[in-house]
Amino acid sequence: MLSIGNLRLHSPLVLAPMAGISDLPYRMIYRSLGCGLAYTEMISATALAYKSANTLRMLSTNADDRPLGVQIMGREPETIKRALDNISEIGCDLIDFNAACPVKKVASRGKGAGLLQEPLLLQQLLGLIVKHTDLPVTVKIRSGWDETSVNAVEMAVMAQDAGVKGLVIHGRTRQQFYRGGVDYDIIRKVKEALSIPVIASGDALSPELIKKMFDETGCDGVAIARGALGNPWIFRETTGLLEDGSMPPRPDVHEVTETMRIHLNSIVEFLGEKIGIIHFRKFFSWYTKGLSVKELKVRAFVSQTREEMLQLIDEVEKTNKSLSYNSIMKPSLL
Repeated sequence: MLSIGNLRLHSPLVLAPMAGISDLPYRMIYRSLGCGLAYTEMISATALAYKSANTLRMLSTNADDRPLGVQIMGREPETIKRALDNISEIGCDLIDFNAACPVKKVASRGKGAGLLQEPLLLQQLLGLIVKHTDLPVTVKIRSGWDETSVNAVEMAVMAQDAGVKGLVIHGRTRQQFYRGGVDYDIIRKVKEALSIPVIASGDALSPELIKKMFDETGCDGVAIARGALGNPWIFRETTGLLEDGSMPPRPDVHEVTETMRIHLNSIVEFLGEKIGIIHFRKFFSWYTKGLSVKELKVRAFVSQTREEMLQLIDEVEKTNKSLSYNSIMKPSLL
C-alpha cells in the first residue's frame, strides 16, 4: 500500500499527467482498470490564478474521479498562492509541482525543468506550497539539467526538507527529453536518500518494464504515461504481474472496441460533438495500434460526427474479429 501523507492508494501504479490527454473521460477509463492515482493535465499557475475558462475545464472532476492529483507549474510565489486558492474551490486530493517539463517554452522561462538549475528557488516554492495548502504536496523532477549537472539526489533532499510528502523522478535529464535510456541508478540513489515515497517515471511501456523499474530502483510507485496510450489494460496486467507473477490475457477485439465506444461517448458528452470527435481521433489510432485498420484510420481522421466514428469502431471489430489480439497487440514504444 502506497501512502503519500494521509492519502492511501490502493495501487502503486499512477496514471501520469499528459498535456492534451489527461482529461476527465480519459482518467475514468483508466480508473476502471486499476490505476491508484490519476492527475489532471499540467496546469499553468498563471492561467489558474486568473481562472481561464480552458484551465477550469481541465480541472473538471466528479465524485468517482478519486484520488485526484492536480499538477501545477510556475515560478512566481504570489501567482502560485492565488492558483492554490482556486484549486481549493474545486477539490482534489494532492498537489504536485512540476519541475520536470523539458519543453523549451517552459524550461527557458525558468519553469518546469528550468527550476533544476535553481535549487534554492525550487525549495522556496515548495515550502510556500506546503504552507499554503492542507493537501499532501509532491514534486516531479528529472535526473538533472544535462549530463554534467545530474543533481537529482541533492534536489530531492532539498524538496523533502521543504516538507513535500512524496517525489516523482523521471530518470532522464532535461536535455535528453525522452531520448536515450532511463537512468535506473539515479532513481535508486534518490530512493535511498529519502524517507518519503518515491514514484519513478520513464519508459513504463509494458508490465515487464514497470516490474524492472520496481526491482532495480526500489521505488514505491511507478508513473505510467506513454505506455498507457490506447492501452488502459497495462494497469490490470501489471497488477497481475506484480502480485503473483502472472498476467491476465490481453483484451480481445470486442473489449478494445467496447472501451473505444465508452471513451468516445464520454468525450463527446464532455467536449461536445465537434471538438470531441477531433479530440478522439488520436485515441482511435492508439487503441487500434497493431490491428488491421490502415484505411479505417484514414477515415477516422476526417470523420465529423459521433455516428461516423461509431461506425468505424464497428468496422474495426468486424474486420479484426478473427485475429488474435494477444499476439498482435504487444505494448511497445508509441
